[in-house]
Amino acid sequence: MPEMKLGEIESRFADIIWQNEPVASGELVKLCAEILHWKKPTTYTILRKLCERGIFKNEKGIVTSQISKTEFCAMQSEQFVAETFDGSLPAFIAAFTTRKKLSETEIAELEKLIAESRGK
Repeated sequence: MPEMKLGEIESRFADIIWQNEPVASGELVKLCAEILHWKKPTTYTILRKLCERGIFKNEKGIVTSQISKTEFCAMQSEQFVAETFDGSLPAFIAAFTTRKKLSETEIAELEKLIAESRGK
């Protein structure tokens, strides 16, 4: 699996694509110049790197995602739990709730997710 981590700048760049896709590469250069103050070569260098990692693709000058932002965030979360808690979601939730108590709404949402996972 390709690395599913992005630095701060890569994340901001990815958000520009996700918010504007499909986007012509020339328009992406303009957006990055305006928002990130990048020059054209910087935009294309970062785009190429993220395309090589399988997150985006640039075909015939049109940039689109190969992974939605939601899918990407899910993959990052899975990777974090795997690396930090040996893949144990209960261990992650236990660690999380030692510092932050869950609200009744959050508990209800988690219970709903668990029920859906069970196929109820």
